[in-house]
Amino acid sequence: MSAATRKGQTTDKPVSPELIAKAIAKAVWAGNFVNFKFLFLPFSPARADSSERFDAERYSYLLPDDRTVADPGYQQALSLVRREDVWRHVESELEANRPAQLPSDLLLLLADNAVRAGKYTSAALAYELLRVRSRMQEEFFAEADRALDRNDIAAGVHGYLIGTGLAYDYAAFPEPLPEVADFQVRALALHGDYPERPEDCIALQPREHSIRTALGYLLLSAEAEARLAARPMELREAFLEELVRRRDPQWDAFAARYREASSQAVQLGARLRADAEQSRNSREGLMGELAAEQLEEAQRIMVRLLGREVPQGEWWQYLKELAYEHPPAVLFVGRQLVGDTEVIIPLYRSDSPLPARLGLVPQP
Repeated sequence: MSAATRKGQTTDKPVSPELIAKAIAKAVWAGNFVNFKFLFLPFSPARADSSERFDAERYSYLLPDDRTVADPGYQQALSLVRREDVWRHVESELEANRPAQLPSDLLLLLADNAVRAGKYTSAALAYELLRVRSRMQEEFFAEADRALDRNDIAAGVHGYLIGTGLAYDYAAFPEPLPEVADFQVRALALHGDYPERPEDCIALQPREHSIRTALGYLLLSAEAEARLAARPMELREAFLEELVRRRDPQWDAFAARYREASSQAVQLGARLRADAEQSRNSREGLMGELAAEQLEEAQRIMVRLLGREVPQGEWWQYLKELAYEHPPAVLFVGRQLVGDTEVIIPLYRSDSPLPARLGLVPQP
C-alpha cells in the first residue's frame, strides 16, 4: 500500500497507509459513521494534502488501542480494509479532489456493526447512503415478528427497537436525517389536555386503548404499533413490559420512587377529604393555610417521582424531565389540580396486571 497523495501534487507530510487502514477499520468496527465519513473529508489527517496529522493528540480517538486491536471484529474490519479492491478504492477517494464516494463494502459492515452496538442513527445513515435502509428496516421487523410467533418476547422487542431506530425523517431541514427520540414532546402531547373525567387520563384509559397508546409512544411509531395490533392482548402486554425495561434501564429505581409517591398521593387524598370537611365551618385564613399545606405535599410528590427538585417547576416541566430520564414513566401519571395549581401524581388502573408486573404497586 502506498501513501495517498493528490494527483499532480507533492507534499512533505508523511501519511502512513497503515494508520489510515487502522483508523478506517476502527470506525467500521465501532459502527461510527461520523468518524468514518470524517476520514475522507478534505481536512482529514488521512489526506496527504491536509495539514492535519494522526500523531496530533486531538486525533488519538481515531486510532485503535491494544484492546481494540485484539478484538476479532476489529481484525475482520481491518482485513476488509486491506482487501486489494477495497484499498484501491480507499486510495483513489483520498487522492480525488471532490467529495468522496465511500466504499460500499465498508459501509455495509459498519452499518451491521452499528446495529449490533445499538447505534441505530449511524446504522440508518450508512444504510440510507447504500439505498438499502428501507429494506433492512423491513427485514428487522419481519425477523421480530417471527420471534413473536415463537413467543420470544425479548427478541421481538429487540427487533422492533432496531426497526424503529432505522426510521428516517425526510421532512428534516436542510436534509433528511434519521429520526430521533422525542419523548419530551410526545409526553406533553399525551397530557396536553386536562382530563374532564378521570378515565380521560392516559393512565386510566381502557386496557386495549392504553396498550395501543403506550406501544405507539414507546416505539415512536404508529406504524410499528399497528403491526402489533392483531396480536393477543396478553402478548402485547408482555411485549410492553419488556419494552418499558429496554427503554429505561433504570426502571427499577424509578419504580421504587413511584411506589413511595403513590403512598404519598393516597395520604394526600385522605388529607384533602379531611381538610375539605374541616374547612367548611372554618375561617378563611385557616382554609388558606390548609390549601398551602396541601399544595406543598402535592409538590413533594412530583419531586419524589423525578428524584430531584425542579426549582419553581410547573407540572409540565416535571413531566418533560420525567420523560427525558424515564420515558415510560409518563404513562403512569396524571394531571391534578390542588387549589389553583396543577401537579402530576401517580395513576394506574387497578384492574391492569401491568403496573404490578412493572413494580409500581405499593405493597400492602
